[in-house]
Amino acid sequence: MHMTRRGVVLGGAAGVLSGCLPDIRRTGMREPGAGPTMRPSANAAYDAWVAAFRPRAEARGITRATLDAAFRGAGFLPGVVERDRNQTEFTRSLQDYLAIVASPEKVAEGRARLRARQALLAEIEGRYGVPSHVVAAIWGVESNYGQRRGDIPVISAVSTLAYDGRRGAFFESQLIAALRILQNGDVAPGAMTGSWAGAMGHTQFIPTTFEAYAVDFRGDGRRDIWADDPTDGLASAAAYLSGSGWQRGRPWGLEVRLPDGFDAGLAGRGNARGVPEWSALGLRDAAGGGLPDHGAASILIPAGPGGPAFMVFRNFNVILRYNNSQNYALGVGYLSDRLAGSAGLRASFPPDRFGLTIADRQDLQRRLTALGFDTGGADGVIGPRSEAAIRAYQQSAGLPATGEPSRALLMRLR
Repeated sequence: MHMTRRGVVLGGAAGVLSGCLPDIRRTGMREPGAGPTMRPSANAAYDAWVAAFRPRAEARGITRATLDAAFRGAGFLPGVVERDRNQTEFTRSLQDYLAIVASPEKVAEGRARLRARQALLAEIEGRYGVPSHVVAAIWGVESNYGQRRGDIPVISAVSTLAYDGRRGAFFESQLIAALRILQNGDVAPGAMTGSWAGAMGHTQFIPTTFEAYAVDFRGDGRRDIWADDPTDGLASAAAYLSGSGWQRGRPWGLEVRLPDGFDAGLAGRGNARGVPEWSALGLRDAAGGGLPDHGAASILIPAGPGGPAFMVFRNFNVILRYNNSQNYALGVGYLSDRLAGSAGLRASFPPDRFGLTIADRQDLQRRLTALGFDTGGADGVIGPRSEAAIRAYQQSAGLPATGEPSRALLMRLR
């Protein structure tokens, strides 16, 4: 039901597929857009599929006028099939993920957006019970505060994927939902854009989730999550979380301090206990104080007992409904805390498999870039661009071109 990419489930508000895009510039990945492979290409088999689909759509209440308007200018997108079939699956560590989705720049931007939309977000919080900083964090992770909403025509994208057939039934259901959205008048066909997988707007709803949870917050007759004005997008995200069981007035979780000798077998989302029981085992909050009791809680230690530990409550599981990835939910929770004023994690992550800390990796990136081997930034995340820079330096220095960081390489650069 879920697809993974870079250790992130592409889940968005749909809980299934989304354009959830952590900062691609930093990871060296190409940001999706209407490049050459995202332009409609002639495909007779696709055209035949659309012709056969139209009676099925009409049987489900889609008018001929809606179909004509929706498919006018739409077409087969080979780039969408390419992305669907070639999703790179590997696990990005939580440390790397947090460095991407909650970088200092993203926190600063989010705090500015939170201030600018304070009245709106307070109104949304009053109606749905989801804190402003949590809604803002979803906004930041999903579309970089509306700056990357996706520009691929949704009808073309989901019809291409429905025709391709790998998950044809699922994407045909998304296509029908997208057509109903057009028929309802929420958006014009030319403005219905999103990710390659059909996730749309400020908070990246796929069409079926839009139908179930999108809201017309101002009562203007349209649920417009695509506009520059994020009102309906932010309210819809809060409505989704509220409808998924968000508990008003309770947090997602918090960083905790484990006692010496903590049994790592007690960690995991399936091992929920009451807070008094965790306290009796010697757990404390990150500052060493007592633990707040917000109901049954689980302990997560994504980097092992030597790294940061988290106590998570029911609202953490609600965030997982938005995107069923532990890193995603921790990223949203952590970013929301930072937007609310938190100074960040108290515990440090252990060195990576190369024996490097994040400070070491940042130093490596800075030194490579200074020598003309551009890593695309110094966030400590070794993505494709950093690997290419390392490989180019190694080749220039007559070293084996592995593209991998190492302490020996860092010492050589120093």
